[in-house]
Amino acid sequence: MVLAYTRGPMTNVRIKVCGVTSIEDAQAAVDLGAAFIGLNFWSRSPRRIDPMRGRAIARAVRGRTSVVGVFVNQAMAEVEAIADRVELDLVQFHGDETAAEIAPWGERALKAVRFSGELDSDALDGYESAWGFVVEPRRESFGGTGRAWDYSAAKRLPRDRPFLLAGGLEPANVAAAVMACSPWGVDVCSGVESAPGVKDTEALWRFFEEVRRAAG
Repeated sequence: MVLAYTRGPMTNVRIKVCGVTSIEDAQAAVDLGAAFIGLNFWSRSPRRIDPMRGRAIARAVRGRTSVVGVFVNQAMAEVEAIADRVELDLVQFHGDETAAEIAPWGERALKAVRFSGELDSDALDGYESAWGFVVEPRRESFGGTGRAWDYSAAKRLPRDRPFLLAGGLEPANVAAAVMACSPWGVDVCSGVESAPGVKDTEALWRFFEEVRRAAG
């Protein structure tokens, strides 16, 4: 399964569940209708998994969702080796990777746009080759912070390619975020966890329900 543009029954807002570390959590997310699951391969992430576990998780949900690997400023040789071993559908570049660095990945590249100040189309400049974007505010460190922001700022982004709204989303605020900017998709991680890398089934269910309510 290369790309899942339209997965997610009962909603036209696609949901990516990121920081998945177990087969059980991956299957729970996919059963709820996740269009994407994210596997983190950055060594400094508390949700980091090794390629062997990533391959096992990916194989367990293959054909039911798109599997995304998350990388931060890693050598392209390492990214390529992991992407091949795990058989990733999309590769998320979540660091300061340049447009030239991700260009060879073509339509497998999902670029994180970490903006400061105003958010507009200029934030996407230079990344014409990317399949889509993850949009969140720039923080002092890479990765999710669990802090909400003014999601309505994303209304100014062009709609010619997919963008996933990220940063501080949880069941309590995702409906308002969706209604504020009508994103192509949303990306959730810590907002549905009981501990880093451990998804809470009840929180996951409520998150999906809130997205469906807002998008319906």
